[in-house]
Amino acid sequence: MRFSEDRIEKLTCSDGIQRDIHIWEPDKPRAVFLTIHGVMDHGGNYVTPALYFKKHGITTVAHEQHGHDLQEKVHIPNFEVFLDDVELMIEWVKQHLPELPIFILGHSMGGLIATQFGIRRLEEDPLIRGFIISSPYYVNSVKAPWIVKKLVGILSALTPKMAVPLEDFMPYVTHDEVIYMRHRQDERDLVKTNKISARVANELLKAQRWIPGRIAEWKHPLLAIVAGDDRIADANAARQLLGQIQPDLITELYYPDNYHENFNELNRDEIFGEIVKWVEPQIS
Repeated sequence: MRFSEDRIEKLTCSDGIQRDIHIWEPDKPRAVFLTIHGVMDHGGNYVTPALYFKKHGITTVAHEQHGHDLQEKVHIPNFEVFLDDVELMIEWVKQHLPELPIFILGHSMGGLIATQFGIRRLEEDPLIRGFIISSPYYVNSVKAPWIVKKLVGILSALTPKMAVPLEDFMPYVTHDEVIYMRHRQDERDLVKTNKISARVANELLKAQRWIPGRIAEWKHPLLAIVAGDDRIADANAARQLLGQIQPDLITELYYPDNYHENFNELNRDEIFGEIVKWVEPQIS
């Protein structure tokens, strides 16, 4: 297995396409981390935290997200498909890993998806014990001029599959040189892409605009991990938004020197240890 998975299964997504589920599984799992990867990323990128959590009796499952199909460019019809597929993943976990406590873990765009899902879609469910988000993509670090945002909206309607030019942020996702080189190889193999369509860009902007007026409605246990030196997601904006959540529901971990990918940073074992410490009471 390319990313040290124990097995790979298939999820039939909301568009009928079967996509991979990467699974890292201990012999006697105590809980499941249902993970949601970021835009232009892939489920295999959860290998580093998954191997750590496996040693602590936690299964990690990571599905390939809608529009991420070994293509040179990510394209989706709308943001809702991400939420639809999380619902399908929850049902898959309940069927294949029954009765285990579930934690929904999202990084970057995955954190944005998890936040919308927790507010808009999740009713009371005794098996879902909490959420963990890393570097939530609520606000872009690089502020685009209003005219660019307007043009993205127009292009999304007229030429939705047109590629949007993006800066290369790969040098600023992790300080770990080995993982950085792995990302570059993933790009060459089209496992990871560096292009998105105009439709994706516009749907992400709309999803971000939804957050400020609704995040105060959050009602689930939440562990938020924020990278201070994030060149992709605005850390200060994220912390201000997270500050609207009821204090007894949220625990925030802030790492001022981290680049965007907390789970691939040099201090990741410290972060993983804090995650395990946070989930233990919910597992019990």
